Amino acid sequence: MTPRELLQHALTLSVQKSASGENGPFGAVVARGGEIISEGWNQVTQLHDPTAHAEIVAIREACRKLGSPHLHGCLLYASCEPCPMCLAAIYWAHLDGVVYANSSQEAQRAGFDDLRIYRELTLDWPERALKAERLVIDTAAEAFRAWSANPNRVEY
Repeated sequence: MTPRELLQHALTLSVQKSASGENGPFGAVVARGGEIISEGWNQVTQLHDPTAHAEIVAIREACRKLGSPHLHGCLLYASCEPCPMCLAAIYWAHLDGVVYANSSQEAQRAGFDDLRIYRELTLDWPERALKAERLVIDTAAEAFRAWSANPNRVEY
């Protein structure tokens, strides 16, 4: 499939799966060499899971199918510019890139305000709407020491 066909497939998923009103208007596919490995669509309200975005669903399925947490050599095609969570997952999965159709501004006009989160992430913790506090505990670094000392650890 061509990049245009792969992106059109993601757009078709976004329309088909949101027609019932149960799922948000987002679709995604992970492809390698023009071949679809996985597809996903927004299932946030259906699964009661705020992380069940189309991109996350497609990445999880592609990783499962390929038996790896890394998707080197793959591209993600998304009906919309990825939100900050999905963008982070794209980086963590080591995808080669992302191709998207709708922009964050278009998503915002439809009621999805990813731009608010993007803006928040540029702020230092004290300036963010979400409050966070670091509580220092002496044993906090034990897991990191155990990980580093384990010769059988699986790097990712």
